Amino acid sequence: MRPADWWAARASVRPSRRLLDVPRLRAMWDAMRTLPRGSAKDVMSHGDLIPGNVVVSGGRLAGILDVGGLGPADPALDLVSAWHLLEAGPRQVLRLGLGCGDAEWERGKAWAFQQAMGVVWYYVDSNPAMSLMGRRTLERITATTPT
Repeated sequence: MRPADWWAARASVRPSRRLLDVPRLRAMWDAMRTLPRGSAKDVMSHGDLIPGNVVVSGGRLAGILDVGGLGPADPALDLVSAWHLLEAGPRQVLRLGLGCGDAEWERGKAWAFQQAMGVVWYYVDSNPAMSLMGRRTLERITATTPT
């Protein structure tokens, strides 16, 4: 992960103290931030595939919104959708369908973690639904990450 992303997640710890199990999340983040990037080249990435940016019709993906930040990035960045949108079973189906290796999958989880840490505290009063989305993402991540 880029140093700016590391600092963004780290900066979210202090305002999250009244909302989350910060010691556990800090330990998880310390491990996640050292994940190797690997040799994958940057690809075009949405970078923010959260529920509010995904349109579903008839149980199928129908569109993607908010593409203003589309740009080159770590291919694992768009795997945030697996953690923001899906429960365990569908998330595993997605992983198998994409053929993600362990390193890429873990980086995707780390990107989702970084995003979720920011939205939980930032939106707790102004947009409770967004804050709740971040909490659900963190719950999904902590359920799959040993402490």
